[in-house]
Amino acid sequence: MSGFQIRTYCYGVGLMTSDSELCSISQTLDIVGDRWTLLILRDIFRGSHRFSEIQSGLGVARNLLTERLGRLVDADVLVKVSYQDRPPRYEYRLTEKGASLSPALIALMHWGDRWFNSENPPTTLVHDACGTPLEQHLLCPCCDVDVLPSSIRSRKEEYS
Repeated sequence: MSGFQIRTYCYGVGLMTSDSELCSISQTLDIVGDRWTLLILRDIFRGSHRFSEIQSGLGVARNLLTERLGRLVDADVLVKVSYQDRPPRYEYRLTEKGASLSPALIALMHWGDRWFNSENPPTTLVHDACGTPLEQHLLCPCCDVDVLPSSIRSRKEEYS
């Protein structure tokens, strides 16, 4: 099938990518786009760093957890740090790349709170210094205003 290209719609209006163009959402989903991976990251953000803590907290099969942690380490989202030599034991820590996923996980949490738990969200994120519940906004750095999804447009960047 010469000339055939798979097309993927990326976020926004009028932006379409082909197999030779990159979509950041698609690339991100290749790394973190399944239920277990997101839950593993959630638990690591909450302070579970050891395999046994993550496994018992989630009830995920050991082989599945091993595979997902390995993929996150390979993608430089997590780093594997030794905490015991005999027998060898490791913790999984967020890298800068991994820590920068926090806003995405918070957005998913807020969406779930709104559409599934609007009366009683199971968890509230607060500012540790003052205890105020946090909100998440997209702010235009030029206009200094909150931007609603209906006011977001995509533009294809041209790089030479």
